[in-house]
Amino acid sequence: MTNVVVVGGGIGGLSAAHELAQRGFDVTVFEANDRFGGKARSMPIDDGPEPLHGEHGFRFFPAFYRHVADTMDRIPLRDGDGFADTEDGPTVADNLVETEATLVASTTGPGNVASVATPESISEWIETLRPAFVDELPRKDVRYLIERLLYLLTACEKRRETELDDVSWWEFIDADNRSEEFRDRLAYATQSLVALRPQLGSARTIGTIYLQLLFGQFDPTTPTERVLNGPTNEVWIDPWVDYLKSRGVTFHVDTPIDRLEFDGRRITGAVVAEGGAVPGAGETVTADEYVLAVPVEVAPGFVTPEMATAAPELGRIGNLDTAWMNGIQFYLTEDVELVTGHQVYADAPWALTSISQRQFWTGYDVGSRGSEEVEGVLSVIASDWDTPGPLYGKPARECTREEIAEEIWAQVKAHLNVVDETLSDDMLVDWFLDPAIVETEDGVENRSPLLINTVGSLRNRPPANAGIENLTLASDYVRTNSDLASMESANEAGRRAANAILDRAGYPGRRARIWKLEEPALFEAFKRQDRIRYRLGLPHPAEVTQSVRGLRTRLRGQV
Repeated sequence: MTNVVVVGGGIGGLSAAHELAQRGFDVTVFEANDRFGGKARSMPIDDGPEPLHGEHGFRFFPAFYRHVADTMDRIPLRDGDGFADTEDGPTVADNLVETEATLVASTTGPGNVASVATPESISEWIETLRPAFVDELPRKDVRYLIERLLYLLTACEKRRETELDDVSWWEFIDADNRSEEFRDRLAYATQSLVALRPQLGSARTIGTIYLQLLFGQFDPTTPTERVLNGPTNEVWIDPWVDYLKSRGVTFHVDTPIDRLEFDGRRITGAVVAEGGAVPGAGETVTADEYVLAVPVEVAPGFVTPEMATAAPELGRIGNLDTAWMNGIQFYLTEDVELVTGHQVYADAPWALTSISQRQFWTGYDVGSRGSEEVEGVLSVIASDWDTPGPLYGKPARECTREEIAEEIWAQVKAHLNVVDETLSDDMLVDWFLDPAIVETEDGVENRSPLLINTVGSLRNRPPANAGIENLTLASDYVRTNSDLASMESANEAGRRAANAILDRAGYPGRRARIWKLEEPALFEAFKRQDRIRYRLGLPHPAEVTQSVRGLRTRLRGQV
């Protein structure tokens, strides 16, 4: 039996462990924190028997998250003393609930509610598109955006990976020369829900994800977006770990790995760091295969110069960039439902989004947790930590934790209280800011930043099988089909790591499934034509925007 050591118990590490354990491999997982789940984990905010939970930020599952949803559907929930059959019994996927709308809140008006439910009639399709394309944007900007999206949809993969990965989304959509409404509603559209910065991220990645978010709404077979029905660990991570234990996986929590030992050809051991409980500090753990599943800010510390020489792609991980995108939970005396979905705060300098949790947390009784006063939970994510806020005149990274909480609360109130007083200070019982935000003399530091896509960063993303014969990688910086800092990428990376190990072990059975991002078949003929043009060194027909009019005419002729 091949034995495997997984360093890191986040989504990538657990996904690799899952695929290997289900195929009979002997897997041991080492996690440095006191809880599994990585950046997705939730945590109790006190030591009581029934505590409230806080988390890094609310979990969000758009329709194109195929890998992580499939894994959740293969995690059975306990049935008495054992686990139910996943074909007949409940699974963790049953803890996903569909959202219905997104509130785009403003400080100047009542805001706009956009449905995210799958349209079922022509009139509903029109209403679905109206908030994004008709009511808020000049017609010339709508036309220009469609032209840019057609450019992406008809470009071959090689052109996307080279030319379009080397230009920013901001430049690609000509944001500086568009209307303010265009910049506010579209240039920043993806930043609110995923870790993508429009001025830094590539046209390839941001454009692809933007299209995937649109396609998800147009597919009647899949919910547009879903969220969990309770805190992440209670309804997903803890049941997952319990199930993997039942499949023979060994877990060590609070046991950081200090380094990997390398003999010039292969990994020979993983050394437990100070603070490791079982095994003890300084002990070397050996295995046939090693999976490095630590986050991007930690991974370079494991790559020695000798390892980078043997596998140059490992040395480029340190060139990837991170940014701050962290959450805070406000515990309220009332259950403020807002809309059955997310809220986007259009005028918030800190690029805020939120979700009122209790309406979704059907598997978690907020009223019986923590303080008797708490009846609602508003979970907010701040994506911009560099722009000064109106309350203290400082960016978030220069504030104290208390000032961050007060500033976010003030920005949220400014958006939700335009027409009526939705939130008041009397409603606020307590708050929980991501513990990765740690105070220093100059403000705060972030000990858990998020990987962000930047122009040209695709070349710095290593494959899961990076060139050392018994080492694989399983984290969201691995090159995947979405190339997005997300649970989906981490899960896909874990699958790719498992497949590499299965190949090396000569495993005769089925490999972990990998899905490609789906795009309408209508555009395949144009992609084939563009592959020929790319090989000949010719530009895409829409490189000059005006030429796309002919492309649109040809498309209409095929419909």
